[in-house]
Amino acid sequence: MSTTIDTTPKQKSGWWALSPLAVFLCLYLVTSLFVNDFYKVPITVAFLASSCYAIAITRGLNLEQRIHQFSIGASNKNIMLMVWIFVLAGAFAQSAKQMGAIDATVNLTLHILPDNLLLAGIFIAACFISLSVGTSVGTIVALTPVAVGLAEKTGIDLPYMVAIVVGGSFFGDNLSFISDTTIASTKTQDCVMKDKFRVNFMIVVPAALIVLGIYIFQGLSVSASPQVQAIEWIKVIPYLIVLGTAIAGVNVMLVLLLGIISTGLIGICTATGFFGIIPASAESTSAGTAFFDWFGAMGTGITGMGELIIITLLAGGMLEIIRYNGGIDFIISRMTRHVSGKRGAEFSIAALVSIANLCTANNTIAIITTGPIAKDIAVRFHLDRRKTASILDTFSCLVQGIIPYGAQMLIAAGLAGISPLSIIGNLYYPFCMGTCAILAILMRYPMKYSGEG
Repeated sequence: MSTTIDTTPKQKSGWWALSPLAVFLCLYLVTSLFVNDFYKVPITVAFLASSCYAIAITRGLNLEQRIHQFSIGASNKNIMLMVWIFVLAGAFAQSAKQMGAIDATVNLTLHILPDNLLLAGIFIAACFISLSVGTSVGTIVALTPVAVGLAEKTGIDLPYMVAIVVGGSFFGDNLSFISDTTIASTKTQDCVMKDKFRVNFMIVVPAALIVLGIYIFQGLSVSASPQVQAIEWIKVIPYLIVLGTAIAGVNVMLVLLLGIISTGLIGICTATGFFGIIPASAESTSAGTAFFDWFGAMGTGITGMGELIIITLLAGGMLEIIRYNGGIDFIISRMTRHVSGKRGAEFSIAALVSIANLCTANNTIAIITTGPIAKDIAVRFHLDRRKTASILDTFSCLVQGIIPYGAQMLIAAGLAGISPLSIIGNLYYPFCMGTCAILAILMRYPMKYSGEG
């Protein structure tokens, strides 16, 4: 028997609707900081507890209807899209590792880049790729395994190296013309993408240059052992395919699928000695054995993403309960009641999209949710819509880049096998970008876009 539910948010719940988020943050973030151990409280347990709490406090529905509403959030099309990406990313990462693509790419990177430019080089690569593909997730999927390999070869702290990739990935996510956040922010504010790009460029490029300078300085102390291994160029091909198709604008799921197929074909060729390729071992294995080894690696990679998928589903369900209980609508109405002056108006837009992102863990949805309110504020206080679009995009990317339950942080932590909280402490770019964005509001910068609009 089907159950029909009125999904209209209830604003009367007020701050109470946001309490599941507070429960999660206390259980996971505060407890981990208190005991100084990021692995003491599993993030899955924190989300399970906060999800149960969210279901328990929901009013007006019986238990079956509450669970149904929770499931609506867990099965949201954006959540399911992330699940499929996680599945493909796990299969690609493990199959690439099994056939030697990661080691070959790491060796090539160490061969090309001087030791003291490794940190800066990875950051530049992340910025360039994300700017080209318009997605932070695709950039993280492509570069995190390489960053992990570099950390192992150089002795660089793993969370620090992964944080470089995560930070750089948000540079392009914020600026790219094909990014979902760029499209959403410009459409909701009725402005042209190139105009929003100019405003964003003037705000975030100084932040990127500052962070790049930090990485160059800190890279002076990095030294890697001399590379005596011959570079296996053919094993680098899967990564070249992934990066090339991603930069060409191919859908991230197709990019990963092409990567999986290429790792399988090249892995079988190198293992069996086909086409004159010398296998790594003295004796080549049979094509059948290599084929099933490839399948086994994909299976291991997919299974390894199980925790990440569970977290994503629980987060989606909990955040839908918060939305249903009126948490997002309530905070938007409260934040816009006492706005006065241009600075206050711009800060209110920044706060609105930040809190919405905190509650949805999706920067595109946060922009779509708060965009119409931001447009009304812009009209009322004569703000330049090009700057309001930039504020929406920049602050949503800031929050998305630092929350431990965001898709980008979860997939980076999952691929590296570390805690999301350990990455947050090493993030430079998102915090520097946020600082520059706040200063841009305070100092009315850029001046051309901070006057009458």
